[in-house]
Amino acid sequence: MKRILYAVYLILFRHTPEDYRPYALFFPRVRSFLVRSYLRSCGKRPRVKSGAEIAPNSSMGDYSELGTRCMVQSNVSIGSNVIMGPDVKIYSRNHKFDRLDIPIQEQGKDYFHTYIGNDVWIGANVVITAGCRIGNHAVLAAGAVVTGDIPEYAVAGGVPAKVLKYRKEPAAD
Repeated sequence: MKRILYAVYLILFRHTPEDYRPYALFFPRVRSFLVRSYLRSCGKRPRVKSGAEIAPNSSMGDYSELGTRCMVQSNVSIGSNVIMGPDVKIYSRNHKFDRLDIPIQEQGKDYFHTYIGNDVWIGANVVITAGCRIGNHAVLAAGAVVTGDIPEYAVAGGVPAKVLKYRKEPAAD
């Protein structure tokens, strides 16, 4: 049944109008319902913007939002109260490329778990690479390319993303 709901979402409802459009009608609620129905787990009241794509083997917490035209691969966990700008890409796999005797496309892939904490703001056009861990309350600046873990309360940006400052001083150990 989940596969059918996933197909219905992708084929019929993924590119329906946003809620701020006067002709949006019931489409935003249907998008949210379908995504909530096919995900591995999904919390209360997800918000799913037009064009968003999230794989069925992912999870999402309460009140989180998938940004316009975002792409979330499988095996990604998104916490609660996460907001995303448009065109965010969150990856969970990479091509293997160690061998030189065979083409990269024939070497297979490595699969990772990518984790987004609670209360995270992901700006427009952010790319989060496979296996990264984004701490709770972090902010990722627009256009950042995240290639490693980002600690809690960090504000990170750049290519590759680096911690620019903290929203709160880290606790002394």
